[in-house]
Amino acid sequence: MSLKKDLVKFITEEEIADIVEELAQQIDRDYDGKDLVVISPLKGSIIFTADLVRKINLNTTVEFVHLSSAKGKSVVIHKDIQSDIFNKHVLIVEEIIDAGRTLSFLRNRILSSYPASVKILTLLDKPARRELPVQPDYTGRTIDDRFVIGYGLDSEELGRNYKEIYNYRN
Repeated sequence: MSLKKDLVKFITEEEIADIVEELAQQIDRDYDGKDLVVISPLKGSIIFTADLVRKINLNTTVEFVHLSSAKGKSVVIHKDIQSDIFNKHVLIVEEIIDAGRTLSFLRNRILSSYPASVKILTLLDKPARRELPVQPDYTGRTIDDRFVIGYGLDSEELGRNYKEIYNYRN
């Protein structure tokens, strides 16, 4: 079964590359002379994080967390970071922010370790779905309320490997 037959291209591979380059340049400027800890929530952010950190020209370490939350349920930590982030500059990298429940939990969890700073970077921001007041510090693109697939975003674990971002046909 091909998921792609039901999809239309929303953001091209070239557009994604341009967004990643622009975000990396902003990070390089804002964190110039500082070491950076990038925290990437699994699974969706891994492709975006990999592309982004290769473009960042700073001393950068990468950590992964795996969290889950069902609507109306508490957030569960399946994998936490391993590094000590006390007094370090932390950048949480998300592929998309919609409701903001899990990201709000992660941000508060990171803040409890007393980093020097915590900022949020997202490829896609979907504010129409926001349930908690989470605002990214860096946004690749703000989108309307649509279901997107590809470049790490999935539909029942399928489509993460697509090089472009798609949405369903109307």
